[in-house]
Amino acid sequence: MREKARVIEAEGIRRAVVRMAHEILERNRPVGALALLGIRTRGVPLAQRLASAIEAIEGTRPPTGLLDIAHHRDDQPAGGGTPGRAGPAIPFPVTGQHVVLVDDVLYTGRTIRAAMDALIEHGRPATIQLAVLIDRGHRELPIRPDYVGKNVPTSSRERVTVRLAEIDGRDEVVIEEPE
Repeated sequence: MREKARVIEAEGIRRAVVRMAHEILERNRPVGALALLGIRTRGVPLAQRLASAIEAIEGTRPPTGLLDIAHHRDDQPAGGGTPGRAGPAIPFPVTGQHVVLVDDVLYTGRTIRAAMDALIEHGRPATIQLAVLIDRGHRELPIRPDYVGKNVPTSSRERVTVRLAEIDGRDEVVIEEPE
């Protein structure tokens, strides 16, 4: 794959996170019943960033956790997933909470379906909402995000790569295409 275009740089990611935090707050006041779950891998630091932005705005930090969906994916063999990987780390009860699932890129919707399956195993949230940094289209399931950092139309041959400082050493979103 070769880089075709850089669609967001560090400042753009920061602005998108702050805007999404405001949107989440508009829909989820008071903050007391709000929780954020990042989908492993890059959804986790995005959930932390959103929680920090919400805290800066509201003075209260919503609880955060991570969701490893490896064992719920429908594109893995039965019992699949990565051996030795931890399961969900949800340090709060989800029942009755307004849970925002956070991921980096929304594509077919299959990751989000798996995340909802994993979440429901831990209780019955009042609502499940979805925040994604990038919505690239090409849905295979009827899944729609509630909060979007940026819509990035792509062809199905292209790949959207999100890099975050916590994992990759820098913040950027690029579109890559086959050589």
